[in-house]
Amino acid sequence: MKLQPPLRRARRRRRLRWAALVVCLLLVVPVVSYVRALTYPGNATFAVRSVEWVRDHGGGRLIDTIETWRYSHQAPPASGRPQDITAAAPDSRAGRAAARLPEVIRPGGLPPIAHEATWASARRDAKGRILLWTTWFRPDPAHQPVTVAAALIPRGVDGLRLMPGTREPVVGMASPVGYSVPSAVYPKLVAVFNSGFKMKDAHGGWWTTRSAAVPLVDGRASLVILRDGSAKVGAWNSTVRMTPDVAAVRQNLDPVIAGGVVAAGLADNASGRWGSARSQFQYTWRSGVGTDARGNLIYVAGNHLTLATLAAAMHDAGIREGMELDIHSAMVSFDIEQPGPSGGVTGRRLLASMASGPDRYLTSDQRDFFYVVAR
Repeated sequence: MKLQPPLRRARRRRRLRWAALVVCLLLVVPVVSYVRALTYPGNATFAVRSVEWVRDHGGGRLIDTIETWRYSHQAPPASGRPQDITAAAPDSRAGRAAARLPEVIRPGGLPPIAHEATWASARRDAKGRILLWTTWFRPDPAHQPVTVAAALIPRGVDGLRLMPGTREPVVGMASPVGYSVPSAVYPKLVAVFNSGFKMKDAHGGWWTTRSAAVPLVDGRASLVILRDGSAKVGAWNSTVRMTPDVAAVRQNLDPVIAGGVVAAGLADNASGRWGSARSQFQYTWRSGVGTDARGNLIYVAGNHLTLATLAAAMHDAGIREGMELDIHSAMVSFDIEQPGPSGGVTGRRLLASMASGPDRYLTSDQRDFFYVVAR
């Protein structure tokens, strides 16, 4: 029997309602998951939370493709004035010589600029002891406005600590010391800086005496913190390994400098040893860390860098054993902290153009990080 028009319309409406109900039910799970990501404890911008949610739900390749296209088409100009420099004025030549700092190599083909590639004291204690040295220089003759800054943490003067975030190294990791710089160390706080990639992208592990959160991997670039606060960088179970003196280990990809030699293959990263195979072509914020010939720890960061340019800059800053840390503006952060008389601290960025605020790690953060205290 042929249905009358009103009956056909009623049946059509019922089908549409059922279809709408099914669609709504299918959307409930991802919507709830996304809302949780947006409201999860710890510092992170809306953009970072959204991108990481997409990555965690199968969109990593899409995000990588978008980022590679975006940053690969943002090459800096070939000529012009430096884009950013550190503010500290250099110390006397005698003072720098007494500290036995590594010589910073300024690439050839660039006209000299006052104070470039010269170490300056950036943080002193109440007795005048230098706790932190900084410098800046241009690492890329093909893109003269590009600058990097380096911060040298003197061995035997400062101590390094590794802290977890609310989502890294693992989501919901219990931490008896919290997820920010403990207020008890504010009077001795010198600096705070970013760690490496998210653990699922770092291809390595995360370990402290409190938590073996992610298993350590042989051969991976490792920042090893000893119980006295000193640090070493090297390949795990090759140049660095577990001993009773080890207090923490943070791994990230493969070494970029070993024995004073920059690793081969950084320019194309065909094997994917340093992240996604095309990420090295991105002109973006990058950071790295390593040790010099005297065991001082040196952090290097800058904008509009490729992976190869970062490694070259690390080498030119005096690093003999080095590893890449995190990349992109939301992740690269180094803050120099000055304790105040009221028990708080005042921070300033290593480079003024860094996006994160100077108090980023003074409140709970989603990412793990390092902080430096005076010994």
